[in-house]
Amino acid sequence: MKKGRVVWITGLPGSGKSAVAMALKKKRPKMAVLQMDELRKLATPDPSYSEAEREMLYRALVYMAKTLSGLGHDAAIDATGNLRRWRELARREIGRFAEVYLKCPLEVAMRREKKRLKRRGAPAGIYARAKEGWPVPGISAPYEEPQNPELVIETDRTGVKESARLVDGLLRTLAKRHRG
Repeated sequence: MKKGRVVWITGLPGSGKSAVAMALKKKRPKMAVLQMDELRKLATPDPSYSEAEREMLYRALVYMAKTLSGLGHDAAIDATGNLRRWRELARREIGRFAEVYLKCPLEVAMRREKKRLKRRGAPAGIYARAKEGWPVPGISAPYEEPQNPELVIETDRTGVKESARLVDGLLRTLAKRHRG
């Protein structure tokens, strides 16, 4: 059976993950987009953002992506995945996997997040919550940059459509690499 491809789009909050994932979805309408923000709303409607809660949610995302891939569906994981171990788990569990790092200076990500529309799904005021003691990746919680991502896109220099085009190209390459 043909396995689907999975790409994890990672980066700081405000780096453009959801925008790129949705632009990719327009290019690939049959692709599933697994959004941490949407999963969190359903699984933990009153989130604590504790380490245990994050562990459970990220493992659930990896499980869903692995299941979709096993059924032959392509999927994009739209999630910060601030700890490398979660992205490495996906790499171990999913055969046709690629990691895309949306690299964005913290100041730019903070500025974008401040302007973020409420309807996007992500909680508003993420960076402001760090001052209240919330664990915010890049501020009051670690963000472990990928060590060997298949693709790095500097989103302060590359627009959303071009970023989606680059990810689409990566998926095409991933398909060719795993033929045979």
